[in-house]
Amino acid sequence: MLLNRKSVELLAPAGTWDALEAAVEAGADAVYLGGKHFNMRMHEGDFNFDDEALKRAVEYTHAHDVRLYITLNNLISDEEIPALREYLAYLEKIRPDAILVQDFAVLELVHEMGLTIPLHTSVMMNTHNENAIERLKEYGITRIVVGREMTLSELSLFCERTGIEVEYFMHGDMCMSESGQCIHSGVLFGQSGNRGRCLKPCRWPYQLIDDETGEVLDKESEGPYKLALKDMCMYRSIPQLIQAGVFSFKIEGRMRPAPFIRRIVSTYRKAIDAYIADPQGYTVDEEGWRSLYENRARDFTTTFAFGGTSKQDIGFTGEREPRFFSNAVKEAGLQDEVLQQEHPIEAENAQHRSLALRVGSPDAARAAIDNGADCVYIGGEAFRPHRPWKLRDYEEVIAYAHKAGAKAVIMTPRTTRRRECGELEQFFKALQGFAAQPDGIMVSNLGSLQLAQKLTDYPLYADHSFNLFNHLAAKFMKENGLTQGCASLELSFAQLKEIVEASPLPIEVIVHGSYESMICDHDLAGMSLPHAQELDNPEVYDRRYALLDKAGEKHSLRLDQYGRNHILFAKDLCLYPYLEKFNGLASCRIEAQDYSPELTAQVTKAYRERLDKLSAGDKAFDRETFEKLQQASPREFGIGTYRFRQSRNSI
Repeated sequence: MLLNRKSVELLAPAGTWDALEAAVEAGADAVYLGGKHFNMRMHEGDFNFDDEALKRAVEYTHAHDVRLYITLNNLISDEEIPALREYLAYLEKIRPDAILVQDFAVLELVHEMGLTIPLHTSVMMNTHNENAIERLKEYGITRIVVGREMTLSELSLFCERTGIEVEYFMHGDMCMSESGQCIHSGVLFGQSGNRGRCLKPCRWPYQLIDDETGEVLDKESEGPYKLALKDMCMYRSIPQLIQAGVFSFKIEGRMRPAPFIRRIVSTYRKAIDAYIADPQGYTVDEEGWRSLYENRARDFTTTFAFGGTSKQDIGFTGEREPRFFSNAVKEAGLQDEVLQQEHPIEAENAQHRSLALRVGSPDAARAAIDNGADCVYIGGEAFRPHRPWKLRDYEEVIAYAHKAGAKAVIMTPRTTRRRECGELEQFFKALQGFAAQPDGIMVSNLGSLQLAQKLTDYPLYADHSFNLFNHLAAKFMKENGLTQGCASLELSFAQLKEIVEASPLPIEVIVHGSYESMICDHDLAGMSLPHAQELDNPEVYDRRYALLDKAGEKHSLRLDQYGRNHILFAKDLCLYPYLEKFNGLASCRIEAQDYSPELTAQVTKAYRERLDKLSAGDKAFDRETFEKLQQASPREFGIGTYRFRQSRNSI
């Protein structure tokens, strides 16, 4: 391609007016910043812009021929919707060049209010496949901030095949988890990373241990900060970045002071201009490199730009960590003072309360069906040493479920990049030849939704990875053909109550089981083990590992067939004693993927009997059954975010 000054955009952050001026004066083509509410940097009271300052910022940047983007990129709860409407109306009035969004509620309101501001997806929307782009274009999305796990080669093809503008993080702080798929801070502290309040459990020290024996396995590792990803720096790879077809090069750092912003923007400005002026004669400006390197906070990495990460990308020692936002604490158990005081959801129950289980194997599916499950969710990720489900497994379990009068719904992977989408296409075609047809497909993102709607006619269910946080998002999902949505695991009971009572879409709630705090595309065990190499000793990856934090909490690691690590919470969710409060649900769901068939049977039977008693008007729960569940569980019980009155909001 032929390059000119407008071929790429250098996008700078600003958290203060001084930083905004510094970015503009240093040569940024565009600046992104947030208001005092509804953005992903809510910890710092002195940062971000009030409404009047936002208006001045738009005027200032436009006077200097610089574009201004406003971040509205966190999840919104129902109590915040009225303020969100007012804020969107104000943004329409002051006319920034775009807003960055995560929550589907914003897309719904923009359409409802007839707003004309261009929309960009935030990285928090976790957009990582072409099928999602097709759907998002229908809602006026003009630019995608792609997931950080994409390589430049993937990005190049992505840009070419979608034709949409792509924004890519080129410098700054990086999340260890896939964007939008980390709920550790929200569940543990009531301060959600998806709502701009992350307390960064990924920056804690951990030991790698054997999940079953507790043996410490990382005595020879370089340090305990196993999830502390280094800062992104693409300065030495600007030619590759430009030639990949990325349009907007994004610098992270809205909490950075003005001198830092000025230095980093001017350094990248000079390098980008030099390459555009003479691509073939371009060489790295070592003086610019020294300026970045000598003033760095953490050490540098290129993360996934050129392939998978290694231990070289992790700051194991923690020596250069600029700030620790929190320390490891014990996960809450059954601390239910808040939940006990909450009024039950005011919604009508079905005569028969539905119970669904996500299961980890065909034998576990049969155990769930035999003990009263109305629906089993089958397939998707398989946690090693278990192997992925085969076509005959699906067909046999579907037939078994139907014979028992139960449903069987197919799971899809939570992350669906090119490999997963290609496999799903072939799988959906194979389903059509089954003698016993599935009762639906559980989709995990807009891309797998789009693909399933193109290739199948099955009812479609939304997994909790959609981060359903308000009734407007539920409305969006219903309008897009979904028949049921699973509520976010970061909602407090009061916030869940509002959704269930107002949602036009039937809502499922996870009431029990093991669940993930993060999903990571990094080889967490291999980075700390001295001789892990899949080409030499693949059996190493069939062993079960865990991360032990300084509070003594064990977070089991589960590796799936795609090489992704699922980090589990130390405690399993258990709402068995509180089910009388959860009225009007389309489905009570148990996450039994990490359970044996025997434990799956026990848990299913307990919840089936409890739900049937509630339907008959008996609100008392069987304490003996509850205690037996505790004894059989691989982990202690907790109630997650239901111990908080709210997931702390943005206003």
